Amino acid sequence: MSEQNMGSILDSIEGIYRDNRRNDVTTSLTTLIIDGISSHSSLLDSYVVLYAAFVSSLHKVIGIEFAAYFVQNVVFSYERYFATLQAATTEDGGKECSNLIVLLSELYNFQVISSVLVFDILRGLLDAGLSEFVVELLLKIARNSGQQLRQDDPSALKDIIEVVQNKVSNTKDALSSRTRFMIETLTNLKNNKSKRNVAQNQGADSVERMKKFLAGLSKKRTVLAHEPLRVSLEDLHNAETKGKWWLVGAAWSGDPLVDHKDEIKASKEVGVADPVADLVKIARKQGMNTDIRRSIFVVLMSSEDYVDACERLSQLRLTEVQQRDIVRVLLHCCGNEKTYNPYYTLVCQQLCRTSHSYKITLQFSLWDFLRDLGEISVGGTELIKNLKDDDRFDLKTVSPTRMRNVAWAYGWWIAKDCVTLSILKPVDFTSLKKTTREFLREMLLQIFICSQRTTPLITSNAKDVPATRNRSAVEEIFIKATRIQTLAMGLVYFLSEAFRDVSKDGEMDIFIKWASGLAKDTLRTGVDIVPGL
Repeated sequence: MSEQNMGSILDSIEGIYRDNRRNDVTTSLTTLIIDGISSHSSLLDSYVVLYAAFVSSLHKVIGIEFAAYFVQNVVFSYERYFATLQAATTEDGGKECSNLIVLLSELYNFQVISSVLVFDILRGLLDAGLSEFVVELLLKIARNSGQQLRQDDPSALKDIIEVVQNKVSNTKDALSSRTRFMIETLTNLKNNKSKRNVAQNQGADSVERMKKFLAGLSKKRTVLAHEPLRVSLEDLHNAETKGKWWLVGAAWSGDPLVDHKDEIKASKEVGVADPVADLVKIARKQGMNTDIRRSIFVVLMSSEDYVDACERLSQLRLTEVQQRDIVRVLLHCCGNEKTYNPYYTLVCQQLCRTSHSYKITLQFSLWDFLRDLGEISVGGTELIKNLKDDDRFDLKTVSPTRMRNVAWAYGWWIAKDCVTLSILKPVDFTSLKKTTREFLREMLLQIFICSQRTTPLITSNAKDVPATRNRSAVEEIFIKATRIQTLAMGLVYFLSEAFRDVSKDGEMDIFIKWASGLAKDTLRTGVDIVPGL
């Protein structure tokens, strides 16, 4: 078999399946492939990739029954050879284990099995201790499937790497060069710094070609299986007693719901706390009325920093419509903090760099907030009529703390060009309510301050008065508002009224006088120039 004749061989196998008993054909094929792969000598990765792609083709064309039987037998063969190697007095045994572990990792790459089984195998290897052949097997999986494992379940991979590091730190003997290389590979993988020649396996080119071949199968044939088998190692071990839940029509004597309930009960008796469950309860108390909002809340509350939060939010695979809830949850959490927390501001800033849709949601969210302050005409009658009740959180009143936190957040976003001052275009500056005037004054003040800073402001101390006087930063922010003449004139009026009583006694007062004057001059000048461009 080769890459060129795999298609014709697949046609022949389909014909054999039609003419003979399916169980006989599946058993014979499984035996032939496993016997060929479990060679005593080390096989080239490209050779194993070819057979893994062939198995994946049969998984798609013949159905899940073939893949289930094949995977079960491969795992049992691997465990048998692994047990033999462990019992041996020397480590100069055959390469059957190594070849089969490469086959399993390539089956994972080709979506025959899921990360659940691969992580179970990794945990089993670590339980056996860090001998030379265990390190070799760990390296095989890390190099062949490390990047895919990190993408599918980064937290599980992180746990595995921590176990490896703990085992190494507890070892008194000097580490071999292979063990040191494995630790370096896993650490680079954890930090997403793997070099290209290390992260990819020897048959990387073959893997890419085979993935294209597999993707093209659906155009020529009827594909019967689309998803990988999400079976665990425990499921395979219990297959003879409990049955095979992953196969339609197979006997099943267990009740997964009851088993799960028993596990939860046992964990409560032991006193194991579930941080995610606690966060979900808090999310419900905070008014998160959908599963998506609760998931976003859990990610935000459990992330290490804003970069980690953005990466984990992207892994939720939300649609563009569902992504709007990220901004709503961010603003809700930001407003609920007792003191302003720039974490939420930085998360949203990072998201705005990735997609324009977040900027649009920020605009509509500000209009919602202004309506909560009493400006019922903001957004127009059509928008207000089409608003859904479940789009917004249930806020009876807006507290001064929430108003300040949201003003500071929007001040930073406008200063750093996440959104522009044009989001204020529906605001009538001549007839604002008192709370709205206070909110807009605080927001404009933060725009002035943030335009002179590279990091968000945390407190409102006198020490935080910007020492710089960067004219161009203020001018760039306010010149964008001059494209809408009514907005520019409204801002000039509001700036004159809001900062009329500012004296020139303190450093902050002097700064406000300078920044507001510069903003008004920019708006007046821009109105005369920009429309004629």
